[in-house]
Amino acid sequence: MSTREGTGLGGGDTNRFVYVTAALAALNGLLFGFDTGVISGALLYIGETFPLLEQSAAVEGLVVSGALIGAAIGAAMGGTLADRIGRRRLILVGAGIFFVGSLGMATALNVWWLIVARIVNGVAIGFASIVGPLYISEISPPKIRGSLVSFNQLAITSGILVSYLVNYSLASRGAWRLMLGAGTIPALVLLVGMYYMPESPRWLVGEGRESEARSTLGRIRTAAGVEEEIEEIERMEELEEEGLTEVFKPWIRPALIVGIGLAAFQQVTGINTVIYYAPTILESTGFGSVVSILATVGIGVINVSMTVVAILLLDRVGRRPLLLGGLVGMLAMLVVLGGAFYVSGLGGVLGYVATGSLMLYVAFFAIGLGPVFWLLISEIYPLNVRGTAMGVATVVNWLANLVVAQLFPQLFDVIGPAFTFWLFAGLTAGAIVFTHYLVPETKGRSLEEIEADLRETAVGDESLSMAEQVQEADD
Repeated sequence: MSTREGTGLGGGDTNRFVYVTAALAALNGLLFGFDTGVISGALLYIGETFPLLEQSAAVEGLVVSGALIGAAIGAAMGGTLADRIGRRRLILVGAGIFFVGSLGMATALNVWWLIVARIVNGVAIGFASIVGPLYISEISPPKIRGSLVSFNQLAITSGILVSYLVNYSLASRGAWRLMLGAGTIPALVLLVGMYYMPESPRWLVGEGRESEARSTLGRIRTAAGVEEEIEEIERMEELEEEGLTEVFKPWIRPALIVGIGLAAFQQVTGINTVIYYAPTILESTGFGSVVSILATVGIGVINVSMTVVAILLLDRVGRRPLLLGGLVGMLAMLVVLGGAFYVSGLGGVLGYVATGSLMLYVAFFAIGLGPVFWLLISEIYPLNVRGTAMGVATVVNWLANLVVAQLFPQLFDVIGPAFTFWLFAGLTAGAIVFTHYLVPETKGRSLEEIEADLRETAVGDESLSMAEQVQEADD
């Protein structure tokens, strides 16, 4: 292991500029979170302008899931684009697209215009969900990489909270255009800010631009160890091949399974049903529209607060303990939430039990599966295919998100809220088993060390397989 690592926030080989760079790049997450959350409140009022929404559940679903369709498209292209044009350039492109999409939603003349604008915004979110954590992971030293990458998750939860506050402040006026159009502001900040930020040094080395990589490392590290880091990156670069084909090579397959599995579990355990439909869920308990949105603000505050706790713990406790602990807590809250809806006769108490359960469920998600998934997929893949591999996992994440968002209202109506939440609980139990047996610990290790272990494990498995074949032949 390299001796260049810092000893904590602010120690070792890190200078202050790396925190500025990481915080600014994390605005990708704020765009992600804002668009995810803002539709929950706006949806209550769009139907007043476009009655077709109230007449057709399918059209309403398209307004919600349009962004998810676009995000899946953006994620499918984003990984390859991040490897080809660079991390910084893709952030700039995504910010520009988000600005256009938000402006398009605010000025929509009909529901189909609104849906198209949602899809455009979704493409930018797909880019952001890949390139934000990817860029931060590649500029961060190992000792604080978990905390810095999780700035992105903090920004996601902050974006959700900001969207809830915007929704609440405009709810009395029903000003859904202002709700949706407010996304132009962070998009513009990101676009301007990233113009002055450096490119990822690891990507620059991969492109043969070592002098630029040295210059960048000089800005985000102290002088000591820059050459050693360049040499370490170049050594791993020599071992790698590029392209989608390489992503599916046997030696990368274990990491790909982990990324895809966590991508699916992050969604099928139900988190975005809360983000998209929390006001709707709470309205079903008897709360009014404004009260439901206000309760959702409380859920957003919990989400941000526990993400801060996760950032403080990720590089101390590790990824696996937080992930497993969070999943167990989510499972318990989903069981309680289902039980609250199942037991009849609670009356007005149901709203408070549901609100409390949703808040604790989100808290456990925010400390585990929320930040750890995005962190791990930025760590466990080799350099030359990191963007592409993250793209594969992220596409799965958005497709699972789309399926859950589309099915949730139908499940809520057909099998009822109790069995819907218990279904999510069963899938959460599956996520616990998956994590226990397959998810590695990456705390405190350089990206190059993680890759080297992946290669060594594959060589070891191959040697074991050959030994077994020899043994069978002898038998």
